[in-house]
Amino acid sequence: MLSDWPILSLLTFLPLAGVLFLLLIRGDDQTVSSNSRLVALWVSGFIFFISLYLYFAFDPAQPGYQFEEQASWIEGGGISYHMGVDGISMPFILLATFLTPLSILASWSITHRVRDYMIAFLVLETMMIGMFASLDMLMFYLFFEGVLIPMFLIIGVWGGPRRVYAAFKFFLYTLAGSVLMLVCMMAMFVQEGTTDIPALQLASFAPALQFWLFLGFFASFAVKVPMWPVHTWLPDAHVEAPTAGSMILAGVLLKMGGYGFIRFSLPMFPDAAAFFAPYIFALSVIAVIYTSLIALAQSDMKKLIAYSSVAHMGFVTIGIFSFTEQGLSGAMFQMISHGLVSAALFFCVGVVYDRLHTREIKAYGGVADVMPRYAAWFMLMMLASVGLPGTSGFVGEMLVLVGAWQASSLTAVLAATGLVLGAVYMLWLYRRVVFGRAESQAVLEMAPLARREVMIFVPLALFVIWLGVFPALLLDVMNPLIAQIISQLGSLAPASVKAF
Repeated sequence: MLSDWPILSLLTFLPLAGVLFLLLIRGDDQTVSSNSRLVALWVSGFIFFISLYLYFAFDPAQPGYQFEEQASWIEGGGISYHMGVDGISMPFILLATFLTPLSILASWSITHRVRDYMIAFLVLETMMIGMFASLDMLMFYLFFEGVLIPMFLIIGVWGGPRRVYAAFKFFLYTLAGSVLMLVCMMAMFVQEGTTDIPALQLASFAPALQFWLFLGFFASFAVKVPMWPVHTWLPDAHVEAPTAGSMILAGVLLKMGGYGFIRFSLPMFPDAAAFFAPYIFALSVIAVIYTSLIALAQSDMKKLIAYSSVAHMGFVTIGIFSFTEQGLSGAMFQMISHGLVSAALFFCVGVVYDRLHTREIKAYGGVADVMPRYAAWFMLMMLASVGLPGTSGFVGEMLVLVGAWQASSLTAVLAATGLVLGAVYMLWLYRRVVFGRAESQAVLEMAPLARREVMIFVPLALFVIWLGVFPALLLDVMNPLIAQIISQLGSLAPASVKAF
């Protein structure tokens, strides 16, 4: 029975077993490449199948941590190997295990150092799952920073012409903020004598100390989200990353910042979070409007979608710091929805890029005439990104706006303009690429969707529609814990954020 197994440790380290299998593959280059793809796909698919146990065995009525595993790690130091999940972390683990096999399946066109590429993806999966499952602050930090290494290699080795620049910019931006977070973690350990996250969530830090601790953690999480103005690494990373790298970067890695805000900033530094909420609202509104306008000016499909991600994550930070149940539920739902939709949109770009080897919007037009099924999949994901009712994108955005209105009506009104601008740039992109007349003979000669590509679109589309029609599948898991978080905050935040 899986209930008797250390399920979280199993999920975290099984990808490394897949890495061992990859290292044992022998033969010529073609054999090694072919077998490496299959091994990585089967291992990641098996991990997703095992991770479904977390959802079906999870007790939504219990807002505390479940599937806990704990063992002594550093004797006398208050540091332990501690894992567990709750209604916040469990959906992110499922998102990571779901997108990893799809990303590997999207990587079939990779022909250069295939085994190394698959190893990087499996190591990345270990780091992602470990980060979301960690209940010890030191473990969290190790996995949180460990994510940078395989993603740095994926962009820097298998990326586009400016891949080295993009990889180093991604690495340095995200590492710089994390160093400040490490200093704050050390200060928390010195004061409380433990790195156990549940214990630290019950600790009471002085308001003056909270001020500095919040800023240290904010420096790391804001870059990961990314928030304006520390977002400039994201468009470069997306443009240069391979298709699968963009899928997992937008689908999972951008959620690390939002998860950190919910796991650390709200419960551990509530006074500071309330104090800084108006400023975060301001930065988030700028991100929603400013990056949406920048998206309108893009000629590269990937850059347009990358800027749209910054705008969508602006909704997430507004929802988190609204300190309302609707806002926090909407932020969580928006992160999961954006993970699915953005991964699908980047794959849409990758499909046509594999055929024409260009991402310039002006190079396309009339794609619906030669790839009608592709046009249909692209339309669904575009409408989900816009927030069409019946898709997952609608639920998260509406909940965020309802929560934001309760905290600050001005913030809600300004954020709502992002919905209009989002519809403008996404519909403009779709019209230029899919409709009209083909701009070149190469477009008319594009091959129809392959079965492998359809196999990636189908599960993404099913979950986008499923969550849009039955949002309770996700909300029922999250809401008990979210209600507990908001009740612990009490009436602290709403009075503070109404100043904006």
